[in-house]
Amino acid sequence: MGRGSSSPVVRDWRSGVSGWLAEAGDAVVSVFFPAGCRICDSLLVRASRVPFCQGCLSSFAAPREKSCEVCGQAVGSMAPSEEGELVCRVCQQKTYAFERARSYGIYDGALVRAILLLKWERMEPVGAWFADRLAEIIRSEGERMAGDIVVPVPLHQDRERERGYNQARLISKPLARRLGLPHKALLLMRTRPRPNKQVLSLEERWESVRGAFATRPGSQVDKKRVLLVDDVMTTGATLDACARALLESGAKSVLGLTVARAARNPLPAPDSGNL
Repeated sequence: MGRGSSSPVVRDWRSGVSGWLAEAGDAVVSVFFPAGCRICDSLLVRASRVPFCQGCLSSFAAPREKSCEVCGQAVGSMAPSEEGELVCRVCQQKTYAFERARSYGIYDGALVRAILLLKWERMEPVGAWFADRLAEIIRSEGERMAGDIVVPVPLHQDRERERGYNQARLISKPLARRLGLPHKALLLMRTRPRPNKQVLSLEERWESVRGAFATRPGSQVDKKRVLLVDDVMTTGATLDACARALLESGAKSVLGLTVARAARNPLPAPDSGNL
């Protein structure tokens, strides 16, 4: 055995001591600096930059269900597309310009509070934690979700100046780092602000983003597969509008990624009227 190597027994002992010291350190922190989960207020027993308990973290992920290969919506009734994939009735009508969209969880319960904390309190460690989960989704999908660049959905400049940051970028930047891809935070811009209204109807939501995004002059997006990142997907209108701007500028395809999505797509089924 070389001088610089150690036996398996020694390595196991060191690993055990290291783990014990980490647990002891967490215990000391929790005793002298007690903190509650920012979602359920239960006492945190481990030191972490993500201020959520394990119970809340475990509740975020969406249950595994049969879902549309295009928009990712979990639905019970689907039919094969021309490519042989199972797609929901909305996506059978080629509603969206993006190629696919995937979400980590459903916008409900504890996940809603976590996203609001990210959005309004600039919790960058939470954004990084969500980025890790989205990276896992991308890797599990293989080539179907492989991208060349990562782009956040932009805020209008007035909104970003008021807030001081773009919450989508708190997710997209660490995601690009995890994937080893270029992060193009300024490639897209919002040219028209969101209406000054708290709740938008379905029609207003689509109208508010139609033509509201553009690529910046001189941006290089030709033949790129773009990973487009946002915090929440409700109707898919924002991802669709951004995807159309990117495709018009030469992108090969656009793949949407969000932390959460609405529990169900509020778009009417094709036989219920116009989309």
